[in-house]
Amino acid sequence: MSSTNPKTYESSAPRNVAFLGLGVMGFPMAGHLAQAGHKVTVYNRNPAKAAAFCSEFAGHGAPASAATPREAVAQADIVFCCVGNDNDLRSVTLGADGAFSGMQPGRNFVDHTTASASIARELDAAARAAGLQFIDAPVSGGQAGAQNGLLTVMCGGDQVAFDAVKPAGMAFSKAFTLMGASGAGQLTKMVNQICIAGLVQGLSEAIAFGQRAGLDMNQVLDVIGKGAAQSWQLDNRGKTMVADKFDFGFAVDWMRKDLGLVLDEAKRNGARLPVTALVDQFYADVQGLGGQRWDTSSLIRRLK
Repeated sequence: MSSTNPKTYESSAPRNVAFLGLGVMGFPMAGHLAQAGHKVTVYNRNPAKAAAFCSEFAGHGAPASAATPREAVAQADIVFCCVGNDNDLRSVTLGADGAFSGMQPGRNFVDHTTASASIARELDAAARAAGLQFIDAPVSGGQAGAQNGLLTVMCGGDQVAFDAVKPAGMAFSKAFTLMGASGAGQLTKMVNQICIAGLVQGLSEAIAFGQRAGLDMNQVLDVIGKGAAQSWQLDNRGKTMVADKFDFGFAVDWMRKDLGLVLDEAKRNGARLPVTALVDQFYADVQGLGGQRWDTSSLIRRLK
C-alpha cells in the first residue's frame, strides 16, 4: 500500500487506535487508519513488519509499535485486529500479555479475522467479564479491497459498541454493517464464502467447457456478463482465468480454512452443504497441484 492511495476519508474525530496483525490485510487497513488522521499503535508477531509500517506511514501521525498486544492497546480507544485463525486470536487477546489485560475499561475490540462463530462468542464473554466490548467483524473484498479501503465489513455485537467503532472503521471500508448479536458477523462471512465457492466452480466449468468447444471465451464473457450470468467473479476473475493467471487475490489455503469453518458450523446447525463440501475437496486438489497460494479462481486448473 502506498501513502498516496486515492481513498477519500470521511471526516471523523481522530482516535487513539491499536492494530494487531499486519498481514496482507491488516497492513493496509492500519495504513488507512493512519491516513485518516487516527493515532495508530501497531503490534505484529514479526517486529520487522511493525517497523516497516511505522516507516511507511511516518508522515501520518508518527505511528508507534509495541512489543506485546498488551502494550499496544494501553492508550487505545479502539483496538482493531486481523490475524490468522482462532488460536492466533486467543494468543493476542488472552493471557498476561494479551490485549484484554491491557485495555482500559469500556473500550472496544474489533476483530476482523475470519474465524469461527464460537471463538467470537467466547471472546465476547471474556471481554464483557473484563469490562470491555467485543465486535466480530470479518471482511470481504480481498487484498485489493484492503489496499483501496473498500472492504465490506460484517459485524456481530452490541449496537452501542458498533456505533462507537464504525466511524473509524469506515477508513478502510465501503460498508460497515451490524448483522446481529455476537457471532453474527462470522456467520455472515460463512454465507459469503459459500456463495463464492459455488460461483467460482460454476465459472470454472463454464470457461473450461467454452474453451473445449472452441469459443473465444473473452468474447463470451463480455456477452454473458451483460445478462443473468453476470457476477463479481465473472467481471473480475473470468478473463484472468482464461489467461491462466492466478497470482493475485485470495489464496486457496485461506479459502480452505474458511470452508473448514463453514463445514464445521454446518455440522452444528444441521445445514446441508453438498456443493460447498465438494468444492472444498476440489480446492484440496488444487493444493495438490502446488496451488496453495494461487488465487481461488485457480479452481479451473483441475479441469485442464
